[in-house]
Amino acid sequence: MTLWQLPAGSSATIAALNEQLDSRYRQRISELGFSVGATVQCMLRPGLGAPRQYVINNSVYSLDRQIADAILCELTP
Repeated sequence: MTLWQLPAGSSATIAALNEQLDSRYRQRISELGFSVGATVQCMLRPGLGAPRQYVINNSVYSLDRQIADAILCELTP
């Protein structure tokens, strides 16, 4: 599943970053903590394709669909 598909209130572990994502974006999101093995929680999923909010390392980030779709994750039980 991608980070964009993660239901609100659910947590997941980041499994991979899509190779097709521009290297500058991959580096920046990794610097923010979105790296393989990190736990992330979807905090808010507003409608109409608006950016979604994610909690990682006690910080909240808003990601648009293009970026969130490039982050592959696995649900945390």
